[in-house]
Amino acid sequence: MSDWLNQVMCEDALQGMQRIPDASIDLIIADPPYGLGKDYGNDSDKLDTEAYLRWMQQWIDIALPKLKANGSLYIFLTWRYSPEVFVMLKQRMTMVNEIIWDRRVPSMGGSTRKFSSVHDTVGFFVKAKDYYFDLDAVRIPYDAETKKARSRSIFVGAKWLEVGYNPKDVWSVSRLHREHRERADHPTQKPLEIIERMVKASCPPNGVVLDPFMGSGTTAAAAKRCGRNFAGFELNPDYCQMIAARLAALKEGDRVAH
Repeated sequence: MSDWLNQVMCEDALQGMQRIPDASIDLIIADPPYGLGKDYGNDSDKLDTEAYLRWMQQWIDIALPKLKANGSLYIFLTWRYSPEVFVMLKQRMTMVNEIIWDRRVPSMGGSTRKFSSVHDTVGFFVKAKDYYFDLDAVRIPYDAETKKARSRSIFVGAKWLEVGYNPKDVWSVSRLHREHRERADHPTQKPLEIIERMVKASCPPNGVVLDPFMGSGTTAAAAKRCGRNFAGFELNPDYCQMIAARLAALKEGDRVAH
C-alpha cells in the first residue's frame, strides 16, 4: 500500500503533497484557512491579503495535478476571498457550481453596520466534461405528501419521484454546536452531512479523496464511512491525534450507503 494512502500525515501539505503521484486522486475536498485570523494552534491563518492569496495559489498549483482526468474539487471559502480564488481556479478548471452553505445561525444581534454573515461559499470545479458525478447517490427523498400530490398519470413511472430530487445549490445544514455529539475540539469543523454528500456524489466507491487541510478529520471520516480511501495532511499535531482517535472509533456499523 502507498505510504500516503489512508494515513493522517502530520506535516505541511505543500511539502507532503509532493509525494502523491500525479493523476492518482479522484476528488479533492479543501477547507483551507479562510484568512480571518483564527487560532489553529499555529500562524497558518494570520497572513495579510497579499500573502494569503499567494499561499492559496501555491497549494492549488501543487494539488491540481494530483487529480485524475475526470476528477473534481470542492473548496470551502469565505465570501471575502472567494472571487479571487474562483478566478485562480477558473484558469485551470471548469466551475460547475457555487454552493452556499447556510449554517443556520440564529438571529442573535451582531454588527449594526452590515448584514450578518451566516454562510460559507463552496466552489465545485471539475477537470473535464466527463467528470464523475453520481446524482442518484445523493438525491433527497420526497415525503409521502409530495408523492401523493404527484400521483397523477403524467408522473406514473417517473424515476425521480421514487429516488428523490437533486440537491439544490443552497445547503441548509446546521453548524456543529458544542453539545452536538459529532463535535470535536476544532473551531471550524464541517458537518459530516455536507462532506458525505460531496464524497458520494464525486468520488467513486474505493476511490481516493485528498484533504490538504484535515482539521478535525471530517473528510477522512466521511471517506471511511462511505467506502472510499483518503489522503490528508494536518499541521497541528494535536489535531492529528484527534483525527486518529476519531477514525479508530469508527466501527463497521458506522458505514453508510453509497
